[in-house]
Formats: sequence, structure tokens, C-alpha cells
Amino acid sequence: MTMRRIRLPPAPCADWAFFLDVDGTLLEIADRPSAVRVDMPLLELIGQLYRTSGGAVALVSGRSISDLENLLGSLRLPIAGQHGLERRDAAGRLWIHAAPPGAKCAIKEALTPVLARHPGLLMEDKGLTLALHYRLAPHLAAYAHRLMARLMEEAGGGLELQRGKRVVEVKPAGIDKGSAVAEYLAEPPFLGRHPVFIGDDLNDEHGFAEVNRMEGTSIKVGGGVSCARYRLSGVVAVRHWLTAALKGTGCAI
Repeated sequence: MTMRRIRLPPAPCADWAFFLDVDGTLLEIADRPSAVRVDMPLLELIGQLYRTSGGAVALVSGRSISDLENLLGSLRLPIAGQHGLERRDAAGRLWIHAAPPGAKCAIKEALTPVLARHPGLLMEDKGLTLALHYRLAPHLAAYAHRLMARLMEEAGGGLELQRGKRVVEVKPAGIDKGSAVAEYLAEPPFLGRHPVFIGDDLNDEHGFAEVNRMEGTSIKVGGGVSCARYRLSGVVAVRHWLTAALKGTGCAI
């Protein structure tokens, strides 16, 4: 990752392909993932963008698809959940990259007494990944990372750590948001379009890198070192930028 001069992204076009992170990008981050609520203006914005772009909008999130569906209500669109380990394509087909179940169960069992000793830590079982949140106990950050690294090593091969904002996650190796974006771009209606990826966290860097490789528009939300080529200040700025695509103010790059 590199630090780039802060640059605002160009005005968007409705005929681009939009790949959007959720927490910290479309929605403000909450202390607990379950505390997040989706407001109606956001649902209307994403729905309008989806229709205007001919369906070339996908959410690419660390959340599970089922969790995202609960947030979105009746709005259905392509979704990549758990950092690309599960992916629903534009045709509604579901693709799964499964984790070794025995390894995940062993880590989960080992975390149980740790959570009892440190109530500020929160374990989230997403199905294919296992996340340890320390948003309520930021002083335990180093401990949480060391612990998950040790438990992953003890569980055997095929796993890797995914670090994020006050969370560390164990997931199957080799699958990430970048691979999810690449899979979408090989399929209609994303095929042949200028790709955009917007995200705010370390786990979004894979998406930025893939979009950069495709000569697309990578947008980092907020501060921090990143390989993204452009910046937006926060959730409100992201929503304003996406709204510009509906107004037809952009032009092809």
C-alpha cells in the first residue's frame, strides 16, 4: 500500500460498474455490527443507481449475504459477502468458497473462555469466517491480533487473517474482495464497463488493487495509507458522489 496525494474522484457515469463496501462507506460504523440501521434515503439511492446503471451495482462487504439482505429489506441486487467467500451474481446464482469447518470450530471453541474473561471482545460467526471485534475494548487490539494469529496457526493450513477497523478475522486463504470484483467483471452486466470500487478499510485494499489493475476508479473513504487513487472524506461524501451518477454529470474516462 502507498500513500497518495489526496485527489477527489472524477464525476461518475451511470454506465460504469459500481462495487460498494457497506460499513464505513455507505453506512457509519457502529460499536456492534448488529446496531447498524439502513435509512430509506440510502435504499432509494442504491435502488435508483442499480436501475439507472442497468444492474451494474454490487455490494462487496465483510458481512454475510443474509445479514446484508436483512439490512436491505426488499431491495435485491448482486452481493458479495464475507470478503468474497459467498457471492450472488446478477442472475441470482450463489457461489460459495467454503472454509475448513473443523478449523473454524476449533478456533471458536478456543475463543469461548477468552470472551468470558474480556467482555469487551465480541465474536461474530458469519458462517464462513470468524471475526473478533474489539471496538468496545480498543486497548486489547494487540492481544486480539496475537490471539487470532496463534489460533489460526494451531488450526492448520488453508486460513489467513483479515484485519479491519478494530476487528481481526480468520477466513479461507486466497479469496478476497478483489477476487469477487474480478468475478463480477467477467460477467454481464459488469463485463466491459469501467469499474469503480469504494471502501474505507484494510480489507478493501484488495478491491482497490483489482480495480487499479483494470484501469478503473478506486476510492478510499477517509484517511490512512492506501493504494486507492482517489479519496472521499466520509459516508456523506460517498452518497453525494453516487448521486451525481443519477444526474448524468459524469463522462467516460
